[in-house]
Amino acid sequence: VQLQASGGGLVQAGDSLKLSCAASGRTFGGRAMGWFRQAPGKEREFVAASRANGATYYADSVKGQFTISRDTTKNTLYLQMRSLKPGDTAVYYCAARSSLTSPIASTMGQLGTYDYWGQGTLVTVSS
Repeated sequence: VQLQASGGGLVQAGDSLKLSCAASGRTFGGRAMGWFRQAPGKEREFVAASRANGATYYADSVKGQFTISRDTTKNTLYLQMRSLKPGDTAVYYCAARSSLTSPIASTMGQLGTYDYWGQGTLVTVSS
């Protein structure tokens, strides 16, 4: 099972960027998936998550700014990021849950909810 994140890069404040996470080796259409990020010197933190039924969850810091979506036909997860700020600079990781059991809402933002992790893609936002 592999998750391949892509789409990161160097952008200016106010720009938009769309990250992709292509899954292979298993179909993730029926599983929870999410995005996390880790800034230099900081712990990995929750960004957004998506249930198989379409429900979405966001960190307060990105609500209204980021949008998570998935294309089950392509087995791909996306993160549309708008109005980027220097504080959004981080390595962004996609993650997927192994179990088909849908996690409870309060755990959607927890690292331990997810079993598979991509390698990360770096997003750098300059001021």
